[in-house]
Amino acid sequence: MDPRPIAPAGARTVDVQRLIDDHPLSGWQWLVFAMCFLIVLLDGFDTAAIGYIAPSLIKEWGVTKPMLGPVLSAALFGLAAGALSAGPAADRLGRKRVLTIAVLVFGLASLASAFAADLSQLATLRFITGLGLGAAMPNAVTLMSEYCPTSRRSTLTNLMFCGFPLGAACGGFLAAWMIPQWGWRSVLVLGGIAPLLLTLVMVALLPESVRFLVTRRQSVERIRAALARIAGARVHDYDRFTLSETRVVTNERGGLAQVLARPYRLGTLMLWTAYFMGLVIFYGLINWMPLLLKEAGLEPRTATLISALFPLGGIGAVFFGWLMDRFEPNRLLALGWALTSVAIFSIGQLVGQVGLLVVSVFLAGVLMNTSQSSLAPLAAAFYPTNGRATGVAWMMGVGRFGGIAGSFLVAQLNLMQASIGTVFTVVAIPALIAAAALWVKRGTDRATDPDDEPAASALAH
Repeated sequence: MDPRPIAPAGARTVDVQRLIDDHPLSGWQWLVFAMCFLIVLLDGFDTAAIGYIAPSLIKEWGVTKPMLGPVLSAALFGLAAGALSAGPAADRLGRKRVLTIAVLVFGLASLASAFAADLSQLATLRFITGLGLGAAMPNAVTLMSEYCPTSRRSTLTNLMFCGFPLGAACGGFLAAWMIPQWGWRSVLVLGGIAPLLLTLVMVALLPESVRFLVTRRQSVERIRAALARIAGARVHDYDRFTLSETRVVTNERGGLAQVLARPYRLGTLMLWTAYFMGLVIFYGLINWMPLLLKEAGLEPRTATLISALFPLGGIGAVFFGWLMDRFEPNRLLALGWALTSVAIFSIGQLVGQVGLLVVSVFLAGVLMNTSQSSLAPLAAAFYPTNGRATGVAWMMGVGRFGGIAGSFLVAQLNLMQASIGTVFTVVAIPALIAAAALWVKRGTDRATDPDDEPAASALAH
């Protein structure tokens, strides 16, 4: 027997996603986009900041590169813990509440990090910063994807996700300018104050996901108020709001039980693998590339600026998002990761030629960051609403351990005195593994198609 509430005869009902799809993007949706973009941008800035201030820490505190390992990886442990806990919380409590708390936490912790007196204090505060960062990213992705028209979801989500590499790149450019004038602590002060100001805006303006409101059987008045900002007065024509899922719902409890249900299990594992491998590359290079290039003979300022081109390459994600809305996304991303492997390998072969090195680093950044960023909308589209925040967050949370592995991998290669060519050859291998994982995932999408099993539909009343 179907436990869902039955609408009275003559009730005027509408599917909320269809209502969103039938209207052009409103100013309200662009406001949601802007706030999520800023959250992700600040996430990228704070995440990458520690790598850019590392040379200054070595000089001021008289520490060695291996001693920086715990500091560089502390935020990554926090990122993993934050993501793994925040996804299920957001599927229970709502996207807005968890997202606002997350931004507040990483803002306060980043500001406090600027006043750390030693490596131990800095590592502790970076862990707390990571808790907020880890919770913020997946919920921003989830909230944005749930306010997007279906036909433009990957494009807009990828465009929003460009904030992360842009924020990381801005961190490099700002660090190169700020550190000589005000010292390394100024970078962390900026990384703390900006999120705290954004938190105030989020409390006042950021809406809850309308899809979440429907699945949680919230009042018609609350759902109608959210949709009125998109569809205008037309929403008053309806007194019932439904949500027909585009993916099979196998567990009414949602959360991790949904993400690990049999139709999703293999696809989930492949997403985790791809994201893990992508972050092995990203954090291995973002944390160590300035030092690697400096040791290869480049001036510190030049090494920092060239390294900043790597995360800046993520702007290419917009084009991939557009392609994902039109072609089979798993195959597209598998190709992206295969090309990433070739591009990263080439960096280690061109260190002595600065002009070609600049081009190589930027091209590798475009391919790698575009492929990595595109995994977020891929995951958001893979899961139904009741498991979407958990699915995206756990992919990112498990993937964060790849960031930890990447930082220690490059540190270990340094201890072994590996050549810069060897370092980049080794770091190129995870991209091939990510490509293989996405090729395997192609075969799992059919199992989650609601044409094969009836999709669940929530009804708000």
